[in-house]
Amino acid sequence: MQPGNPDEQLDGYTERMNKKSDCEEAIRSLCHEWARLHGIPSRPDFQPSFSQFTSWLQERGYGHYLRFRSVAGSEYDAEMWFDQEFGQTWRN
Repeated sequence: MQPGNPDEQLDGYTERMNKKSDCEEAIRSLCHEWARLHGIPSRPDFQPSFSQFTSWLQERGYGHYLRFRSVAGSEYDAEMWFDQEFGQTWRN
């Protein structure tokens, strides 16, 4: 792999890194799909679990949306989007 190459070697095959903006759009949408499927209330006093959400993403084949370039780190950005969608930014 060459420095600056947007491809990463994962599990014996090359996978293209996703565009951050595409991942943001998908993650924000999937937050609401996950909440509906799991009966997560949309109340400000309810604190949904980001780790449960990411596990669900992996199980459903959406884990690739957590792989993108980010200065702060892709998981950090994804958790911020998750918290924003559920009105939980005060936790950060």
